[in-house]
Amino acid sequence: MTETVAPQAPAGAAAPDRPARWRRGGDMLLGLLGLAGLVALVELLPHTGLVSADYLPPSSEIGRALVSEFGESAFWVALRETLFAWAVGLAIAVGAGVVAGVVIGSVPFLRSLTASTIEFLRPIPSVALIPLAVLLYGTELGSSLLLIVYASFWQVLIQVIYGVQDVDPVAEETVRSYRLGVGARIRYLLWPTALPYVMTGVRLAAAVALILAITAELVIGAPGLGSRIAVAQSSNAIPDMYALVVVCGALGVAVNVAARAIERRVLAWHQSIRGEVG
Repeated sequence: MTETVAPQAPAGAAAPDRPARWRRGGDMLLGLLGLAGLVALVELLPHTGLVSADYLPPSSEIGRALVSEFGESAFWVALRETLFAWAVGLAIAVGAGVVAGVVIGSVPFLRSLTASTIEFLRPIPSVALIPLAVLLYGTELGSSLLLIVYASFWQVLIQVIYGVQDVDPVAEETVRSYRLGVGARIRYLLWPTALPYVMTGVRLAAAVALILAITAELVIGAPGLGSRIAVAQSSNAIPDMYALVVVCGALGVAVNVAARAIERRVLAWHQSIRGEVG
């Protein structure tokens, strides 16, 4: 009599978590259904007379305007300008925020010295700096970068300071007992502890940087999608204006998805991500 043996998974391999994947698939499906419902609502409202089509065109008209935008080279130039300002501003803010956060967080005297200054400067809205940006750089790229860096810098700095302060005291004492240098202490103690906080700060800063990039273009007139939205609004091209707003929303979703994917990859070793995957 022959006994049938079910195939076994290799040792150490984790069985696929089907319920978790089903939950993620269900959440995605619900999100798509919600988006489809919004599109249908925007299509119906102008036809019911509740909202004038002069202020809210139907979804079909916005879609045609969006396709028309895709066919214009000026749209792609504006998109490139926005993404360039976003990327450069975010890179400057992350670099400065990480360096300053590690230095301030590692020295108790500096933390006490800068605490009140940080709490004073951090709540200042970046849009309040628009007159200064225009005075210094006019409508050039520098105006956008000033606002982007100022708003994004605090997102990274605060998270890094918290991360450095979260170092395990036992690990700290171990490092001191082995008399490791400053470089080794940062590499093997501070950085692994602060990295989850850094990635959270980068994810928040990425969204804030995009918001400020488009805001600067919209208000100041710096080249990019924001200025193109302002031109469409002033010329009464309402469907084109809404189409560009849709593009900005899609950019925001793409930035958030990309930031979360990078965070999961960089922190694959961390318990928060391992627990999420498991």
